[in-house]
Amino acid sequence: MRCLVPALALALAAVPAPAADDYTLGPDSEWQPGVPKGSVTGPLKLPSKVFAGTERDYWVYVPAQYREAEPACVMVFQDGGSYVAEKGQYRVPVVFDNLIHRKEMPVTVAVFVNPGTFPAEGGGKGRSNRSFEYDTLSDQYAGFLEKELLPEVGKTVKLRQDAAGRAICGISSGGICAFTAAWERPDLFSKVLSHVGSFTNIRGGDVYPGLIRKTERKPIRVFLQDGSGDLDNLHGHWPLANLSMAAALRHMSYDYRLVYGDGGHNGRHGGVILPDSLKWLWR
Repeated sequence: MRCLVPALALALAAVPAPAADDYTLGPDSEWQPGVPKGSVTGPLKLPSKVFAGTERDYWVYVPAQYREAEPACVMVFQDGGSYVAEKGQYRVPVVFDNLIHRKEMPVTVAVFVNPGTFPAEGGGKGRSNRSFEYDTLSDQYAGFLEKELLPEVGKTVKLRQDAAGRAICGISSGGICAFTAAWERPDLFSKVLSHVGSFTNIRGGDVYPGLIRKTERKPIRVFLQDGSGDLDNLHGHWPLANLSMAAALRHMSYDYRLVYGDGGHNGRHGGVILPDSLKWLWR
């Protein structure tokens, strides 16, 4: 299924309308009676050799339907603390519980991982490595997931090793990070969910639309979400960047979808459509 907002001029309007950004969560983002609840473990600490000197928090959600005899699908969420919160904008554990219970997505373990930080000497707040890890166009972050994070999770829960059983998601710089991981390593991840993705020139990410058009199509499925009220600054114009990504994916006949609203640079819109996004991604 492919979907592109035809009114590209929306992103180019000289005087854009103010964003309504008044999205309301639906029943799939709320606890429902009779639905078994999965378990969330964390935050746990993970030091890294791939990003030497950093450590990060991560959480693991295991659905109630998981059985050790059968490896589960897995979905990795960047900026994991925002996605794991049961009263946040995304509420992933709640949504997973509801969709897995109704068999609208497979039995899937969710791994929520924060960006790395360099611990401060003598305590205090450490220095974030987020932009380097998320905005850099390389296979380094995918290598971190392959060599460090997923093997650590695999010590306690059996995960599928094939790309068809793996998805990756993120917001803002985490959104371009998710795309980069699958773009660089489609053998690891076949499904991408990007919320207000930063396909702009923070660290060269604005090259993707052109790169997609001139590269043989890769076996990945991509869901993009953005809104007319997203950022416009020295790094670029987020709505136009996401529209350009969608146009390039359409040109190359990717299995993709773009949902374009009137929201800003936050998770309100993405959280409301998360259930439908996941059903489309895992269909």
